Amino acid sequence: MDGTSSGSLTDDLSALDFAAVAPEEFARIVKGLSAKQLAEVMRGELRTRILGEVFGRMRQQFRPETAGGLTALIRWKITGESDAFYETAIADGACQVTPGRSEAEPRTTLVMADAEFLKLVSGNANPVTMFMTRKLKVAGDVGLASGLTRYFDIPKA
Repeated sequence: MDGTSSGSLTDDLSALDFAAVAPEEFARIVKGLSAKQLAEVMRGELRTRILGEVFGRMRQQFRPETAGGLTALIRWKITGESDAFYETAIADGACQVTPGRSEAEPRTTLVMADAEFLKLVSGNANPVTMFMTRKLKVAGDVGLASGLTRYFDIPKA
């Protein structure tokens, strides 16, 4: 990512072992990319890998002591070359993440584009600002949505 590589950004990131990248390093990578570059990497198989890794880490970054007795199903709709759905179920001090869209009724649904999603989960965007500028749309329980960042350790770049 230092610009000395002769390959493209997509090639550089395709070669990256996302499982080995610490959340803080991921936050630095996202912070260093323009919106155009984020759109470039969020295509095809690389997009699937990045979303899978981000949602795969959500359980480890969950803060059960903050969630307390919260029970909620949060649906994520990430828009881009196609719509990607994930669901986060919080109950009994645990967090379960599943890809796809279930038949269950979510308490809140968060809708945002690829670049905004990456900025949000990497601590590079303010969710309130995103909501006010319509880069983040919320359906359902807006109060729950506004407090979600409390329930997860969000990295800082």
